[in-house]
Amino acid sequence: MKNSYFNDIGTALWTILVGMRITWSHLFTRKVTIQYPKVKVDLPERARNRLYVNMDDCIGCDQCAKACPVNCIAIETIKALPADDLGTTSTGNKKRLWIPRFDIDIAKCCYCGLCVYPCPTECIKMTDVYEFTEYNREDLIYRFGTMTPEESAAKRREADAYQKEQDAKKAAAAAAKKAAAPQAPPAPPAGIKE
Repeated sequence: MKNSYFNDIGTALWTILVGMRITWSHLFTRKVTIQYPKVKVDLPERARNRLYVNMDDCIGCDQCAKACPVNCIAIETIKALPADDLGTTSTGNKKRLWIPRFDIDIAKCCYCGLCVYPCPTECIKMTDVYEFTEYNREDLIYRFGTMTPEESAAKRREADAYQKEQDAKKAAAAAAKKAAAPQAPPAPPAGIKE
């Protein structure tokens, strides 16, 4: 009995020493606490945080919105008229669509990065900005569209008028083609031989 009593005391002291070894090793190491927000953590190069869209490069292809699993990207496009010169992107793609609305709801975003990879012009990217708290949820909707509602409505009216004009031209061409086609004599009724 006496032997097990001293055995238990030795085991207790040994476990205390093992635990204290870990404590003492942390006692003499350099502290890693940072004074946030004055000092910020260096993020890895491929960190996924807030999205940014370079509208000068966006062609309105809607690939990012289709790839988004939570539907946080909303895009509206208006087809440009042939006379409109929207320029080219930095990758050399010709822009053919006006983009009056390009909204990203960061409150819904799951930061998966799936919207970044399908973009043919690489205009949407994840930034290293991770501080974007807001008191109002509506402030978490980032609007990247560059057109005002008035400009958007005017372009939509122009596009609709142009489309009606093109449809009228196609209908007139089809009617002219039908009128110009030679009239074949009617076929004799079945059962009558000539």
